[in-house]
Amino acid sequence: MSNLGASSSLSARTKGPAPFLSKTYALLEEGEEEGGDDSKKIVSWNAEGTGFVVWSPAEFSELTLPRYFKHNNFSSFIRQLNTYGFKKTSSRRWEFKHDKFKRGYKHLLMEITRKRSEPSVFPAFLKASDREDQINNVNGVDQESNRQTLMEENENLRREKVELQTQIDQFKALEIRLLDCLAQHMENSNHKQRSFC
Repeated sequence: MSNLGASSSLSARTKGPAPFLSKTYALLEEGEEEGGDDSKKIVSWNAEGTGFVVWSPAEFSELTLPRYFKHNNFSSFIRQLNTYGFKKTSSRRWEFKHDKFKRGYKHLLMEITRKRSEPSVFPAFLKASDREDQINNVNGVDQESNRQTLMEENENLRREKVELQTQIDQFKALEIRLLDCLAQHMENSNHKQRSFC
């Protein structure tokens, strides 16, 4: 009976890569096949083929995600990447890398595993565990590693917040410039109409 359990868990591992990874790889390969002008790309492999770049998160969410996934939420896509160990590698663009996610190396996808959720990452008072576990976590090495993990996550969130705030500021500036341009155009149109009368 234990033999049966071992073989079924082995077959689960040999089935293939996680659907999320296969779909992400497929959407990048589709983009490569379509080719086209770099300025029109929504998502593509980076120049080295060691990661990928989402050039237009809005279009990616609206046009690409729904074709491959059951949602169009860019944040959910990023959370999924994080659960598989992908890292954001640029503060100026949405570029993601994983050591085993590379153009032309689809067979490596099977080696990418989902990070195991460790309940010890949460503070003891948030855990749904017995009293003994809580006492052990308060006094153990786990507390320091949990603290470090939370600090790293906090720093990542701060960095992401700054990046998003920068993008918001850029969009607001663009909106103001567009409204000024529109107002000037309307003013010029009104002035031309008066001169004809």
